[in-house]
Parts: sequence; C-alpha cells; structure tokens
Amino acid sequence: MRYLLVEDNADLAAALAGRFALAGHVVDHADCLTDAELATRTTDYDLILLDIMLPDGDGRSFLKRHRAADNPTPVIVLTARSEVSDRVGLLDLGADDYITKPFDYTELEARVRAVLRRLGGAAANTREFAGLSFDSTTGMISAAGCSEQLRNRETRLLEVFFAAPGQVFSKSHLMDRLFSFSDDVSENAIEVYVGRLRRKLAPSEATIETVRGLGYRMVRRE
Repeated sequence: MRYLLVEDNADLAAALAGRFALAGHVVDHADCLTDAELATRTTDYDLILLDIMLPDGDGRSFLKRHRAADNPTPVIVLTARSEVSDRVGLLDLGADDYITKPFDYTELEARVRAVLRRLGGAAANTREFAGLSFDSTTGMISAAGCSEQLRNRETRLLEVFFAAPGQVFSKSHLMDRLFSFSDDVSENAIEVYVGRLRRKLAPSEATIETVRGLGYRMVRRE
C-alpha cells in the first residue's frame, strides 16, 4: 500500500513513516498543504493520513477540496481536537475516520486496516481465493494444509492482487505500490517478487499470470 502522510511534526512523521515502512508499506511525507496537494496530483494513494493544523493552512480545507473533486482515496484525520463537534465536523466533511493525538501507534494501524477493509468490502483481514487463504495483517498464507510466512514486500504485493483478482496490474503500478521515490530499483524487481510469490502460491489453485505487454493478474490455475 502507498500512503500519503500530511504532518508537520517531523518527529511524529518520521516515527509513523518508519512504523508503516517496517510492514512493507510505502509512505510519502508532506509537511504542508501545498506539498500534499502536489503529491495527490501526481500519485495515486491507497490512504491519506491528514493532520489538521499545518503551517500553510487548515487540513479541513484540503479534505473539503479532496471530496469536492470526487477523490475516493480514504482519509484518516490526526487531530488534537477532542470535542465531539470537531469530530462530527471532520466526518461530515468526508473523513473516513479520525484519531486524537496523542495516540497509540497500534490503534492507528488498526484503524488503517479497518478503513481499508471497508473500502475493499471485506469484513476481516483474512481473505480467500482459489483455495488460498491470505492474512494481510500477518502476511501468512495457507493452502492445502500448508502455511507460509511472506516477507513484507511479498505481503504488500499479494495484497494488491487480492484486492482485485483477475485485474491486470502493470509493472509501473506495482512499482508504485511497493517502492518509494528514493528506492533505486528497476522494474525487474517486480519480476523477482512475482517469481517468489508464484512459488509460495504453488500449493493452492491461485497463481499470478503474466499478460504479455500489459502486466500481471492473479487467476485460478487451469
């Protein structure tokens, strides 16, 4: 998953980015509304974590423009405001959830998972396809009585395919989901990760198929 973190507190931003990166997510950081607007114009995100009090304005104005533009990317607001009216106002503006500062990182991570589950129409972190069970929280896959632990980027890659079985994803899209702008890797890295996943999916009927000239898709093995 690729997240945009809009937060002007450098220490908090570094801690959050590091925490999500450990789980294999890509986090782009913007410390002001101007950079956040630029980031959303140039990159598609799976989730936005939005602070309210920013040096060049109020995050609520960003949220209002974000929804007015029919941008479906979910937004979780990080706010120091604890009044009920503030929280109601944020939800009415289009926030998908909020968390009040200071917060526990594990609670934020759980809220992120809940928002993304709702977006994908899933009720639980574990999903199934073609005899394959996949827990996106733990990175554990199970099939035919065999279980295996995926590495972080393998987990994030399989998460993309599980979100839309049968849909073709280009190499550039997968690169965008797995690597940040600062990662010095080529698209060949995607071939490596797809190859690893294929081997680990072998006990199930699920496989990742190459669609020549277009990319990859997860399908039921024939």
